[in-house]
Amino acid sequence: MAANNGTGGRGKPHAVVIPYPLQGHVIPAAHLALRLATRGFAVTFVNTESVHQQTARALGVSAAGYDIFAAARAEDEEEENKLDVRYELVSDGFPLGFDRSLNHDQYMEGVLHVLPAHVEELLCRLVCDVDQAASTCLVADTFFVWPATLARKLGVPYVSFWTEPALIFTLYYHMDLLAKHGHFKCQEPRKDTITYIPGVPAIEPRELMSYLQETDTTTVVHRIIFKAFEEARGADYVLCNTVEELEPSTIAALRAEKPFYAVGPIFPAGFARSAVATSMWAESDCSHWLDAQPPGSVLYISFGSYAHVTKQELHEIAGGVLASGARFLWVMRPDIVSSDDPDPLPEGFVAASAGRGLVVPWCCQVEVLSHAAVGAFLTHCGWNSVLESVWAGVPMLCFPLLTDQFTNRRLVAREWRVGVPVGDRGAVFADEVRARIEGVMAGEEGEELRKAVKKVRATLEAAAAPGGSSQRSFDQFVDELTRRCGGR
Repeated sequence: MAANNGTGGRGKPHAVVIPYPLQGHVIPAAHLALRLATRGFAVTFVNTESVHQQTARALGVSAAGYDIFAAARAEDEEEENKLDVRYELVSDGFPLGFDRSLNHDQYMEGVLHVLPAHVEELLCRLVCDVDQAASTCLVADTFFVWPATLARKLGVPYVSFWTEPALIFTLYYHMDLLAKHGHFKCQEPRKDTITYIPGVPAIEPRELMSYLQETDTTTVVHRIIFKAFEEARGADYVLCNTVEELEPSTIAALRAEKPFYAVGPIFPAGFARSAVATSMWAESDCSHWLDAQPPGSVLYISFGSYAHVTKQELHEIAGGVLASGARFLWVMRPDIVSSDDPDPLPEGFVAASAGRGLVVPWCCQVEVLSHAAVGAFLTHCGWNSVLESVWAGVPMLCFPLLTDQFTNRRLVAREWRVGVPVGDRGAVFADEVRARIEGVMAGEEGEELRKAVKKVRATLEAAAAPGGSSQRSFDQFVDELTRRCGGR
């Protein structure tokens, strides 16, 4: 089905890009789609109907007929080679009104068992449609449980798109080694340093992703991870949102396994508000408030788009923020504790912080981090947030909540030294939060962190620049995929 060379009269390779249906995965996938389109690919970007509806609602537009790439195409209208990005929707198997946050495990069961059938139906139509492109490749998030199997069935190449660091990919890739040595999949995992993962000299068990620290490996998320990495072994290529100079030994070891391309950081053009609509909550405009604050005086606080905190953890953090006296901008996602608890901050917190703090439901993070008033970022350590904070030159206070965030904290605080840890799940206390904020915002520690983050930022900039490692890697990937797909 892939051998439709020249159909449509254009000879363009065709990439079907399918992000995992969570905002942190949709954002880099959307910008990867734009990159591929600017390099001559016809791109079909596939969103779930639920993500699409939430994105449209955030913008205040009707979901019917709306296309998240409309503004990006409009910006490109003057260009000689217009962006060829089509937009498709697929059902995740649940009604649009179903609360996916409140019913997480049930939703994940659907992602595991129901979504694949809907995707297969859509892909069969796309790949069999002779007007679509010369030849198709599938670019799908690594966490999906079906890409290699479906790509083989359709006769198309599978590009596994990994939105997290190479370190995390290789730890998941080698779960069998962790299990063999007693660090995973046993009732009492070993606590000694892990030294046998290819390309990872040493890592502590507490630095593994949360799912590799758990003793119950029968959960729906574990089943998804196990199946996804079986599929990843069948990928033709792996594309990773990281930078080679930041993870050289890990990436070198992965390249011994299969073609692995480090092409990060994947950001919107100019590290500004994206022309592609990917936000799933309405964004507050914080610029006027930030403009009124002194340079480097504001602590930005956000725990991302997915993970939850407990009310107790939130209250301890709020107590520390108040006691520190720091100015702050706090993003309080509506379901940060639960969809059933839309106002989880301590009673009186907003009144007590009046004049020096702003609490908003959501914001444009790259704009906030780029603002001169922001001096530090109290973060969950999601990978997008880490890369954005480094690019903006903002040191981090790390409070990981889930999944890759614990391993990302290791990179931020231990390897690159551009941030500091702040407590742990169930063990975060107001006094420590206050002390950490004071140290990073005003102390010598903060000065050292700012120097370090400038160096890491320079590494990211060099990699992304023409001739840099990420740019070269992307060029090689595009050349290889274009040849494979029969494009001219």
